[in-house]
Amino acid sequence: MTHAKSPTEIFADLDKMLPELEALYKDIHAHPELSMFETRTAGIAAEHLRASGFEVTTGVGKTGVVGILRNGDGPTVMLRADMDALPIREASGLAYASLVTATDPDGKSVPVAHSCGHDMHVACLIGATSLFTKSRSSWTGTLMAVFQPGEETAQGAQAMIDDGLLKRFPKPDVVLGQHVMSLPSGRLDWRTGVVTSSADSLQIRMFGRGAHGSMPEASIDPVVMAASTVMRLQTIVSREVGPTDSAVVTIGVLQAGTKENVIPDDAIIKLNVRAFDEGVRKHVLAAIERIVNAEAAAAGAPRPPEITPLDRYSLVTNDVEATKKVVHAFCQNFPDGTVEQTKPTMASEDFGCFGAEWHAPAVYWFFGGADPEVYAKAKKDGTLTALPTNHNPRFAPVIHPTLETGVKALVVAAHAWLAS
Repeated sequence: MTHAKSPTEIFADLDKMLPELEALYKDIHAHPELSMFETRTAGIAAEHLRASGFEVTTGVGKTGVVGILRNGDGPTVMLRADMDALPIREASGLAYASLVTATDPDGKSVPVAHSCGHDMHVACLIGATSLFTKSRSSWTGTLMAVFQPGEETAQGAQAMIDDGLLKRFPKPDVVLGQHVMSLPSGRLDWRTGVVTSSADSLQIRMFGRGAHGSMPEASIDPVVMAASTVMRLQTIVSREVGPTDSAVVTIGVLQAGTKENVIPDDAIIKLNVRAFDEGVRKHVLAAIERIVNAEAAAAGAPRPPEITPLDRYSLVTNDVEATKKVVHAFCQNFPDGTVEQTKPTMASEDFGCFGAEWHAPAVYWFFGGADPEVYAKAKKDGTLTALPTNHNPRFAPVIHPTLETGVKALVVAAHAWLAS
């Protein structure tokens, strides 16, 4: 009987790989791509998977990549990394900062930056797949690496599913994923149950009747109508959601008119709703529709408002038993005090689609990317909220020990199922 290697033995070669992985990370960071246009990043991922002996399928859900490594009988474990960047101008000041601009889906030229950390996710998964390839004697089963497009727009996971992901590839026994956050680098945060909130984005178009600014009596002013609506929408959370529940209603866009002395015909509101409970979510969305229509009616609007869904993220919920298995493995392989239970976050993710559609247990965790000394000082000074978070132009994880922590976490979690 052969003795199965521990995860520690699997990532024994990690130190040798780190210079190459660091260079890969910097390259991807400097060449970000917008959601559903990740052709260069997908090509890099596919090339590394092929070099590691994976069966590689590209173009899944437009730019998604799936790699399969079969290594005898045993469970199938899916590891997922998202690849897309954001339309943000990077302000990190790093030597490898992005200078990229691209054309967005509306035809506008926009700056692009990896201000959420998906470049780190790609590098970590490439590192983990390489380590598993080099140590096949220490595990049995099937490893499935999924490089997903379009997480930032809630398109990518569903696009891969719609493109036959569930039929074209083996069903995983567990779906695993992670996200770098503004936690101290080297730390892992986990929880069972709900991890990230649902999120619904809506566009509301309210109709009025335009007129000269000197003759407001001839108008039905959509600016006043929209302003009243924005203020009333703020009462949903404070007056309709119980204090023991959680919800967020954020109005991110309020647009109307082009000139100060012209009352326009319409106004646009774009908002975002987040919740941890499906019942709360449905109540908030119904309240938004009620208020929007009531405000329009109160203003004498010539036609009802148009409410258009923009995107939606479902809850990410961790399977209890699978999470316990991952956390047990983390605690055995990471230093004391670095594996901590956390609270659910109002951030949102489409990772949950994979486990839900496959009816497979899923586990999603966070790993830190902030300089531990900077984080500790900010915590001591009470200025943690001033540290750059995901989606901030200055967000950029410290490479070490973030990179090795992310690689090890993927290896340790997958090995909990694939151990011989």
